[in-house]
Amino acid sequence: MKKWLKFWGIALVSLSLAALLVACGDPTATTAPVATTAAATTTAAKPTAAPTTTTAANTTTAVATTTASATTAATAGGTIRIYSSLPMTGSSKQQVDTVINAMKLAISDFTGGTGKVGNFTIDFVTLDDATAAKGQWDADQEKANANKAVNDPDAMLYLGTFNSGAAIVSIPLLNQAGMVMISPANTYTGLTRAAAGITNPTEPDIYYPTKIRNYFRVATADDIQGAAAIDFMKTINVKKVYLIDDSQSYGKGLADSVALYCKDVLDCSTRASINGKESDYKSLAAAIKSANPDLVYYGGITQQQAGKLVADIRAAGIKVPFMGGDGIFEQAFIKDGGAAAEGVYVTGAGVAEDKLPQKGQDFLKSYRAKYGETEQYTIYGYETMNVALTAIKTAGVKDRKAILQAVANTKDFEGVMGKWSFNANGDTTLTDYRVSQVTDGKFKYLTSIKPKV
Repeated sequence: MKKWLKFWGIALVSLSLAALLVACGDPTATTAPVATTAAATTTAAKPTAAPTTTTAANTTTAVATTTASATTAATAGGTIRIYSSLPMTGSSKQQVDTVINAMKLAISDFTGGTGKVGNFTIDFVTLDDATAAKGQWDADQEKANANKAVNDPDAMLYLGTFNSGAAIVSIPLLNQAGMVMISPANTYTGLTRAAAGITNPTEPDIYYPTKIRNYFRVATADDIQGAAAIDFMKTINVKKVYLIDDSQSYGKGLADSVALYCKDVLDCSTRASINGKESDYKSLAAAIKSANPDLVYYGGITQQQAGKLVADIRAAGIKVPFMGGDGIFEQAFIKDGGAAAEGVYVTGAGVAEDKLPQKGQDFLKSYRAKYGETEQYTIYGYETMNVALTAIKTAGVKDRKAILQAVANTKDFEGVMGKWSFNANGDTTLTDYRVSQVTDGKFKYLTSIKPKV
């Protein structure tokens, strides 16, 4: 009988994970695939009391095996591995390289160059969740990265992802394994909380099959970014907005947020979606011209052909302002858009550099002296790693549960971004956004906004 129970248990897990593989294959999906959660919930329902051999296909058994081995090693020190999963292939690479460099600098600064926190040696391993075939993040690659971390007994923390759609893939997998995940850049609201008019009915619970929150982010969410965008539009006398989203979770969510805050304030009734695979955007440009808006707003990432989009819009003779969120707040967008990117407005979480605390000022000076120019999320990479290292120090043991709890307990953190905390949802308490404009091929700071949401 025990053999038959074991057989059916393994079969159930295998079928559930097979469903997860199918569901996670589309990186442009705007909602979490139901099959993903069904699979995650099924495996989570099996407690970790009777672990078997840890394999890439069996994330449930990896939970108990990893935690047990980690706890055993706690008193003896050893290695604690931190994985990052970020898009290191394609045009995201330029900005992501700065994020990774900032993480490495944080380790050096925090440990005084020793690479050790207490009795533990920190091993930082960078994983690429992008593929050359897609030119951006890839759901299958992100799934493989998450499973690699889950099944590594030395892995205690997972830093990522960069794209919100990728987080949808990995959060449930890491959640079942009890591994903490900290993102330096995800902003899609539905990853951490529900927001009427922006998120899907099953979010965010769909991503947490164990009902224990293991995901945190140091970047401010898009419901606040949408409000910041509207506040800025009003200062430049915009009345009518043409909305465009890139069909991904982040882009659609951001455009939805802008549309939500448009109500009773601006006219955002005209909208279109792109998928990043179009040969050109001439017909869309014609539709925009016919609608005669005061501003074109793009919710999406550079890698969904934002540069080509703005170029075709300008080529059609449309001269009204073009605005986007942090998804195009990178030099890669300026490079792709060329002359058409000049004058584009962008929003990004944070305050002006001269408003950062001394720690932030010191970081920027140190980073630029060693690596060169920073990008929007460089400083967030440094903050993310510091949160991770502080949690390891606070926990004092090589145990996923203890380190996760230490991260969740992050309160009044005196970081490079200022003083902040993680709330119960895993969000930062910081809500500042700044607006910049492309001027002479560079992003130039214009103003800061603290929207009321």
